[in-house]
Amino acid sequence: MPNNQKASLKELALLFLKLGTIAFGGPAAHIAMMEDEVVRRRRWLTHEEFLDLLGATNVIPGPNSTEMAIHIGHRQAGWPGLLVAGSSFILPAALIVTFFAWTYVRYGSLPQVAGILYGVKPVIIAVVVQALWALGRTAIKSKLLAAIGTLGVAATFLGVHELLVLAVGGVFSLAAGLLIKHFKACLTSPLSLALLFQTTAGASTSFGLWPLFLFFLKVGAVLYGSGYVLLAFIRADLVERWHWLTESQLLDAIAVGQVTPGPVFTTATFIGFVLSGVKGAVVSTVGIFLPAFFFVAISGPLVPRIRRSPLAGAFLDGVNAAALSLMFVVTYQLGRAAIVDFKAALLTLISAFLLFRFRVNSAWLVLGGAVVGWLLHSYF
Repeated sequence: MPNNQKASLKELALLFLKLGTIAFGGPAAHIAMMEDEVVRRRRWLTHEEFLDLLGATNVIPGPNSTEMAIHIGHRQAGWPGLLVAGSSFILPAALIVTFFAWTYVRYGSLPQVAGILYGVKPVIIAVVVQALWALGRTAIKSKLLAAIGTLGVAATFLGVHELLVLAVGGVFSLAAGLLIKHFKACLTSPLSLALLFQTTAGASTSFGLWPLFLFFLKVGAVLYGSGYVLLAFIRADLVERWHWLTESQLLDAIAVGQVTPGPVFTTATFIGFVLSGVKGAVVSTVGIFLPAFFFVAISGPLVPRIRRSPLAGAFLDGVNAAALSLMFVVTYQLGRAAIVDFKAALLTLISAFLLFRFRVNSAWLVLGGAVVGWLLHSYF
């Protein structure tokens, strides 16, 4: 049946404020909730229109569920809708994460909090492993892509910059497509343009709000594949190169991102607050989400042609495979920091079993890990 329903700015704001407050479980869960609200309940879009928008989010870098909210807002109310829907989805999560960050900075050294984090960190490793497995089954579609992923793992362990790993993965896959199928032309992927704007990370970079903003702006402009790839970028620059964060603080930031609703990218909000209070939280949040609004605004007319281009698809397949290699390496590195004894290892295995066998919501697992960690720290 035709779908002519249109939403007002107030309706868009109320819906996405609600979703930003209650949408636990990661991007896939967020998108499922959006489909239920805008297709089944409100009839703002047909199933076909919703799938078209979902496809559009998969050919541009950035947080998929946030971009989906922005797309829906733009489709319903133009530019004002784009801004209202996206901001409304981000704001509740950013505020909740800021509260967690304030609590962490003020009370993070207390024994009770230390116990909670002890239990949460191993669960996070299991959550990332499960996401890596699920994405890998979709992304590794050929022996070529498997080879790209394997080489990406080796290059990352050898210290090659993560942006270069992504770019080379896409180029290798694109070149293979050219050699095998002999196509003569290809549209430029938004990601390939974004990679041109990367900044050079230096070990001597001193902390400041402007470098912090530029770092998260870069990440928001080039991140592709999954919100979990964010961990690789943060660890490479903020932990390894610039030493602004410790490994433990990064794991704590990931934990907060998992246990709170809304976009996983609000991990940046937590990190910004830890580094420089409210100003840092605002700067980091704006930096990492700003490119999503830009890419959604410009991608509409390009998406149909990009989807029809086999070579553009080949480039994106290669980027996905390379992104998985980054995720694999960062999961290994974080696992070494989180799984510090037998109890932590057992908690990781139990969490992985519940995730793979029963598909338990990751937010409940993280909360369960917090309770177990507190009990172990307090009574054992």
